[in-house]
Amino acid sequence: MQLQQLFSPSVQHTLDVIGIFVFAISGALLAVRKNFDVFGIGVMAEVTALGGGIFRDVIIGAVPPAAFTDLGYFITPLIAALVVFFLHPHVERIQSAVLVFDAAGLGLFAVSGTTKAYSYGLNLTASAALGLATAVGGGVLRDVLANEVPSLLRWDRDLYAVPAIVGATTVVLCIHYDTLTPFTSGVAVVTAFVLRLLAMRYHWRAPRAWNRRSTVREE
Repeated sequence: MQLQQLFSPSVQHTLDVIGIFVFAISGALLAVRKNFDVFGIGVMAEVTALGGGIFRDVIIGAVPPAAFTDLGYFITPLIAALVVFFLHPHVERIQSAVLVFDAAGLGLFAVSGTTKAYSYGLNLTASAALGLATAVGGGVLRDVLANEVPSLLRWDRDLYAVPAIVGATTVVLCIHYDTLTPFTSGVAVVTAFVLRLLAMRYHWRAPRAWNRRSTVREE
């Protein structure tokens, strides 16, 4: 059962584009904070929005990746980059709303990435791993290009990868027990979305090493 069966193709495409746009906004905003030029802002927007999906498609052999066969997927991050280039002070002021949409995109891409990987013949574990990569891969590439430790690896950031893992794991459990339906796929998306919102609201963070006694300076 594919996530796309939840909606008509046009609605699914619209949701994908919205998710790509929001992810691109986050990449472009980081580029502005790092004082990148207009080209750097565009690159950061493209990489953040499309990096995870391209990685997944290359791994499963779905080539050329959707990002290069659908002009809307490629153009959307550039539009986001232009919006941030000219209006970044205003975009910064609605950062909370951007984060909510980002959480929705996280859940959607974790589930869609998992189902697409499984449909290409990967086992359940590998499918869940690629679902996670789809959701967070672009953000990792964004941080690496900006010369920062990826956010999902930092203890002082609210849970980000964990909600995506929960969403992907929910999908593979449904596949295993033959209960994957449009409804259960939607439940997986909503679960990841709500978990991310709760993590932001209550600042939930993953634990560090047990009895940590490191003398390394925290950053």
